[in-house]
Amino acid sequence: MSETTDIADIALSPAAAARVALIAKKQGKPAMLRLSVEGGGCAGFQYKFGLAEAIADDDRVVETDGVRLVVDDVSLDLVRGSVVDFVESLGGAAFQVRNPQAASGCGCGTSFSI
Repeated sequence: MSETTDIADIALSPAAAARVALIAKKQGKPAMLRLSVEGGGCAGFQYKFGLAEAIADDDRVVETDGVRLVVDDVSLDLVRGSVVDFVESLGGAAFQVRNPQAASGCGCGTSFSI
């Protein structure tokens, strides 16, 4: 069964929550962002984002401003202590993970190593 995760495990910033709510509303889906970590990318692991349709038994959930961030147990071990943010800059706009466990990252901002 899914359970609410301690805020120290992972957090969703208010900016990211607002962006997820906007995207979910436009697509007619629940305001739930799924973060997972997969092997690959230029640094060994890469973050994957998508709107979640449902919460699985092994998911952990944290909520900010009515928006849920959903992370499976395996991925949570690699992103524990992170903050998921939404950043807009001259280079574009994207979800970003500030991961204290990442020893290094790459220029694309979506892959990291531990």
